[in-house]
Amino acid sequence: MRHIHLDDGLRLRFPGRSEDFDQGVEIGMIAVLMDQGLGEFSRWIARSNLSQVEAIAKQMGYRLEEVGGDEEWADITFLYGTAKSKPKLKLVHSVG
Repeated sequence: MRHIHLDDGLRLRFPGRSEDFDQGVEIGMIAVLMDQGLGEFSRWIARSNLSQVEAIAKQMGYRLEEVGGDEEWADITFLYGTAKSKPKLKLVHSVG
């Protein structure tokens, strides 16, 4: 049994359910968010479900950017459309 990320600070678990059930819930939540037409959103996704998430995202016009994670989880940002997002700039102070 694993946690399924719904929103920041909100996770669900389904005791007694299989991994297939957990993956289905995760895919269903992501599909609903994409169907709402959100321009950008982020979710923690189980790596075991990542290929299916990538496939449905592509079909719904989203691209994925992995922004973190570990060997079990991926922190994914879903971006609508094909344009690359602007690079994230970081202020660097010069030494001198």
